[in-house]
Amino acid sequence: MSCQYYLLFLVLCGFAALSVSTETCGKDLLEGTSCIIKLTTRNNQKPSEIKWVHDTHGVSEGVSMEEDGSLKFSSVSLKDTGKYTFNAYNDAGAEIGKGEVEIKVYEKAPKPAVKFSCTKDGNATLKCYIGEREDLTLSWYKEDKMIQNENKPQVFLSSTQVQENKPYSCEAHNPVSSNKSESVTVSCSCAARCERQKTSRK
Repeated sequence: MSCQYYLLFLVLCGFAALSVSTETCGKDLLEGTSCIIKLTTRNNQKPSEIKWVHDTHGVSEGVSMEEDGSLKFSSVSLKDTGKYTFNAYNDAGAEIGKGEVEIKVYEKAPKPAVKFSCTKDGNATLKCYIGEREDLTLSWYKEDKMIQNENKPQVFLSSTQVQENKPYSCEAHNPVSSNKSESVTVSCSCAARCERQKTSRK
């Protein structure tokens, strides 16, 4: 049967390699993680044949099978995201085990950059730049305290808040990693002062 649709492994007594202890794959994984999707059978019977399927196609290259039939990822990548199912059979062709595991692989969160702009009234807008990453959630901090309910790419500050001269930063995170920007202290003193000077000259 074509391996285009699934990966077929024949489990033989002559397997030379021994299983190496590796952590079990969790639901959310950081790119580059090494882990195993465990295969289980009824009464721990040793299968003669195992079929692994990744979504509706074959298992990716770079994925190997352990002596006990478990699926080993030496270094997960984004393309490994998806649902993995297995069916295990004995010598007589009877099914002795089946299972399903779904994993999601994420890139490491990048370090954000914070920039600000001021209005003529001395108000300010802070913007958190993370590139084209849709898997990330943002959090904003004033000094080292998280600003509640602020998870958008930009934050608006009144002139009163600007005059507090407090440092602000943003943090990008996904289920497996996080990264925080350098702190930025907003200064809009010239924006308001210069506008007043322009008005007085008219």
